[in-house]
Amino acid sequence: GGHGTGASPAASRPRTLAGGSVAADPRLVTKVLIGLNLAFFLVKMSMGDAFTDRFDLLGQAFVPQFNSVEGVAQGQWYRLLTAMFLHENYFHILFNMLSLWWIGGPLEAALGRARYLALYFVSGLAGSALTYLLAAPNQPSLGASGAIFGLFGATAVLMRRLRYDMRPVIALLVINLVITFGWGSIAWQAHIGGLVAGVVVGYAMVHAPRERRSLVQYGTCAVVLAAVVLLTVIRTAQLT
Repeated sequence: GGHGTGASPAASRPRTLAGGSVAADPRLVTKVLIGLNLAFFLVKMSMGDAFTDRFDLLGQAFVPQFNSVEGVAQGQWYRLLTAMFLHENYFHILFNMLSLWWIGGPLEAALGRARYLALYFVSGLAGSALTYLLAAPNQPSLGASGAIFGLFGATAVLMRRLRYDMRPVIALLVINLVITFGWGSIAWQAHIGGLVAGVVVGYAMVHAPRERRSLVQYGTCAVVLAAVVLLTVIRTAQLT
């Protein structure tokens, strides 16, 4: 707002590239997301498998600990979301949180908070949905990787739009994909799902026509979420 002039009219406020409001702390959402991931990790470390088995991404399997059949196919859709905040070990969370800080911070500043948050969750859920669809139903998975790959995808779109040198992002992406496919326990489906969603949503964020900007941006998020629901329904029908 201005001094002595009341609040400035909305049109004259500074905007991010995607039309969001410029924030005083351009990394606030990234910090909160990292905090959430760390909090989940601390709970996991103190509670162990009881916590992980309840909230990781599981298609459908008998869990001896609960003496029952658990999983998304059993109506536990929340797992698609909660698995995004769980990590296996110190290396897993350290690697993901460094990526989130390094990629997420600048992207949050470029998009604005609300659009960045929408991108993060839509990408993560798309990663979860693709994992649920393609992975073995009794193979649990977890991690923020789908969401982070979504941020990668959106960053690549953004850098192309700004005509930046793409080589650093491409190099980082290649390294990550090599790790993804070379490592047994990492759900590659989450990475691919997140990456594709991030590219699609990122494209809408930076290329939406100004007059219908929010409609196109959030409409695209809604379409990707509809695809998430569809994949989840299809897979649930297959498993039940």
